[in-house]
Amino acid sequence: MSSSDEILAKIIERAAELFKADPSTYSGETRFVEDLKAKSVNYVQIIAILEEDYDISIPFMEFRRKKTFAEAAEFVAELSGN
Repeated sequence: MSSSDEILAKIIERAAELFKADPSTYSGETRFVEDLKAKSVNYVQIIAILEEDYDISIPFMEFRRKKTFAEAAEFVAELSGN
């Protein structure tokens, strides 16, 4: 069981690695497409780390519909039982 804040921190950390940016430049309001120009492969990379860390299965298309990091974190928190 993980809180959405913890999951949000994980998403920010992973996105910072993938997009070679300072994690402090990202927040819950960061948008995957509009701000990062995220591609399918980027979503897959973020999903993979979350699935591994939280031992859950995350449906790709549902995750991809989330516009912001905060929306994605909430979704993953729901899947993990919170």
